[in-house]
Amino acid sequence: MTTSAKTSFKIGVLGCGNVGAALVDIVKSQRATVLARTGLDLDVTRVAVRNMSAPRDVEVGEGVLTRDALAVVTDPDVDIVVESIGGIEPARELILAALEHGKPVITANKELLANVGAELYAAADAAGRDLLFEAAVAGGIPVMRALRESLQGEPVTRVLGIINGTTNYILTKMTDAVDSGADADYGAALKDAQSLGYAERDPTADVEGYDAGAKAAIIATVAFGKKVVAGDVYHQGISEITASDIAIARRLGYVVKLLGIVEQDPQSEEVSVRVHPTMVPKHHPLATVRDSFNAVFVEGAFVDSLMFYGRGAGGAPTASAVFGDLVDAALNLRAGTHGSLGVLGKATIRPIDETSAEYLLGLDVADQPGVLHAVTGVFAKHGVSIRAAEQEGKGADARLVFITHVAKEKDVQATVRELNDLDVVLDVGGLLRVIGD
Repeated sequence: MTTSAKTSFKIGVLGCGNVGAALVDIVKSQRATVLARTGLDLDVTRVAVRNMSAPRDVEVGEGVLTRDALAVVTDPDVDIVVESIGGIEPARELILAALEHGKPVITANKELLANVGAELYAAADAAGRDLLFEAAVAGGIPVMRALRESLQGEPVTRVLGIINGTTNYILTKMTDAVDSGADADYGAALKDAQSLGYAERDPTADVEGYDAGAKAAIIATVAFGKKVVAGDVYHQGISEITASDIAIARRLGYVVKLLGIVEQDPQSEEVSVRVHPTMVPKHHPLATVRDSFNAVFVEGAFVDSLMFYGRGAGGAPTASAVFGDLVDAALNLRAGTHGSLGVLGKATIRPIDETSAEYLLGLDVADQPGVLHAVTGVFAKHGVSIRAAEQEGKGADARLVFITHVAKEKDVQATVRELNDLDVVLDVGGLLRVIGD
């Protein structure tokens, strides 16, 4: 390790959208504070953009803007690179080029890391430079730093959380409507989220769980030291969640949330990574996380349980996390060291069919004798034990609601398929997984 006497660091930023522009402002406003606390003088000297003449919410000096992103990452006067352009290419090529030129890199690019992160982490180690990505998972919430540093020696068993603000906002609005007796319509809640800027015009990545899935893959990689990619993640979104699902959950003492869940079996070391709507007990800390806020719950063998809560998205919170990484990278560069995830092992992914949980299932059934016996017989045939059962309504409107004991996914799915074939079952409602206390 060689310590550098250098105290002034020039920053090159790739992209000047919400996050890039907010970062430039933070670097300016906090420059004197960081200098006083750390002795580091940080200055953004190059910013690569696609359109030089586009209006921006931030002012930069003459000659700072450029269309040539590669020139920024290879500029010998640029010490640290921040990537905020998103996507896989050309972000991947630019980050590799920056590392090859000895520059630490900070990124908030979850799609990139969830797909080719292992390649980039290895390149950073080979170059002896930082690749930091606090903002890629939960905006301004410092969960990545906790997993990489504070919990590095902790045998983490499970991480679960609300890691997409759009879906949490939609489910909060639907839940509030159910509680007030109003119409809890998914489409209306989605339009509301879009009008507030929480949801994109095409909300698929959010509402179908792909955004949360990319974050879950990154969390699993860091928490367990295994190579986990986006394709390893099971996804189920919230577009099929109904007011009836939410109402049943509320009556039984639960709140419906879209959770990202990563687990490692301590014996087999198999890793399970999934995103799906989940019934969370009302007294669980995650049940109280509302609107567009995020929260991540970490469970470990020694530390027990920890929760990280805050703004999971938005230009300023995300840029705050990027800025924290920027200061760390400059400190490490001055000290001649860098952070590392170490050697990542090969992950053995547990298929969703082999995972276990409690489940809630609602059935619309015919009004005739023997219905309950026929239905419960199907559960018993597939080894799925019923923990609680109740009937809603009477006559033609009768609906049976079941909560199972812990059961394997494949057994529950086999039960659902056979129930669909029963003449006395008119409709099988949505299947919701339940987390324990």
